[in-house]
Amino acid sequence: MVGADFISRMRPGGFLINIARGAVIDDAALIAALASGRIGGAALDVFVEQPLRPDHPYLGFDNVIVTPHAAGVTDDSLMRMATGAAAETLRVLRGDLPVNLRNPDAVARFRRRFPA
Repeated sequence: MVGADFISRMRPGGFLINIARGAVIDDAALIAALASGRIGGAALDVFVEQPLRPDHPYLGFDNVIVTPHAAGVTDDSLMRMATGAAAETLRVLRGDLPVNLRNPDAVARFRRRFPA
C-alpha cells in the first residue's frame, strides 16, 4: 500500500507513521526515501520481520523512531482493555449481546445452547 509511488506523493519532509501492519509499507521504498532525504522521518511500531534484527537499516537513521509493537501499551490503555473486557463479560452474563458483536448469525444458536 505504501510504496515508492505513495512516498513520492508525500509532502517533502513529511513523516510516515505506521501502527497498522508491517506489510503495509514497502521497506525498500521507505529506506530509499529516508536515505535520500525525500521524507523527514518515520515512526514505526510494526514490521514485516519482528523483532527487527540488530543490523536492520531502520535502526541506522536518526530520524526514525521504532517501537516493539507496544507503543499503545500504556497504563491507561491496559486499564481500558481490562475494564472493557469486564464490562462485556457482565453484559453477556446478563443475557445482553456484546457491544462489538461480529457474528450476529450465531446469536440464535448461542441462545439455544446457553439460555438466559
